[in-house]
Amino acid sequence: MRLDGVLFFPVTPFGPDGGLAEPTLARHVAQGVAAGAGGVFTACGTGEFNALDPEEYTRVVSTAVTATAGRVPVVAGAGGPLPTARALARAAAAEGADGLLVMPPYLVTGPASGLVQYVREVAEAGGLPVIVYQRGTARFTPEAVAELAAQVPNVVGFKDGLGDFDLLQRIILTVRATTGKDFTFFNGLPTAELTVPAYRGLGVNLYSSAVFAFSPEISLAFYKAVTGGDEVLTQRLLTDFYLPLVRLRDLVPGYAVSLVKAAVRMRGLDVGGVRAPLVDPAPEHLRTLERLIGTGLEIAGT
Repeated sequence: MRLDGVLFFPVTPFGPDGGLAEPTLARHVAQGVAAGAGGVFTACGTGEFNALDPEEYTRVVSTAVTATAGRVPVVAGAGGPLPTARALARAAAAEGADGLLVMPPYLVTGPASGLVQYVREVAEAGGLPVIVYQRGTARFTPEAVAELAAQVPNVVGFKDGLGDFDLLQRIILTVRATTGKDFTFFNGLPTAELTVPAYRGLGVNLYSSAVFAFSPEISLAFYKAVTGGDEVLTQRLLTDFYLPLVRLRDLVPGYAVSLVKAAVRMRGLDVGGVRAPLVDPAPEHLRTLERLIGTGLEIAGT
């Protein structure tokens, strides 16, 4: 499972009746892959993993796999209560996913040894390459990540959603010093582009792009600027687009998802609203979002 470039986290569309809208999801995924995504992460945080029942989850993964048609890897989210996470891992494997993003356990906070066992059991259930997601109730020690990397063959990556650079540096150094494994690290913070320069300083080049879901043009322009050494364009996008977007995102809990979904609707694809406990953006925030998208597209030169 090779991942490269901008990683695409599609939203999960819901229809007027509130049910899963599979044709819209297929179109959303196909458009993202055609635009140049380096991988599709379906039924993850941006895809409202938390709001899907097991049957919907299976349909989301199946639809994403079919729409991607083998052009790039498809990684499915799996997490929550351990029995649920194991069942979802098996379902993702059965539907043809290429890997799993192991989300945090539900609510409870366990010690490092418990987190290791949790990831081990989910990895064994699915049998797919696994990326561990550090966020919320899942905070790993360097030794725990090194243990997983060394002892669980299909644990191949680590996605950081904390932004604790001291901890992440220690994790990277420990894994590299204690295993000879080809192990991949990801920047998984919300609106990850804002911290891409900092993560690249640690040698972490892969990142998740929620912006890609509604504007591949802006996302790819940033990626090309930061990887091509165009400091002027990088700083302009960070200052005039990403920073205001983060300020808007931080106004209301859950906006990291609902703003993305609203932006997808603004760009012409009716993906419906979000499910509770998330809320759709207020009208004044939608107006700000629309202005920001226009600014970003202008800077990107589209």
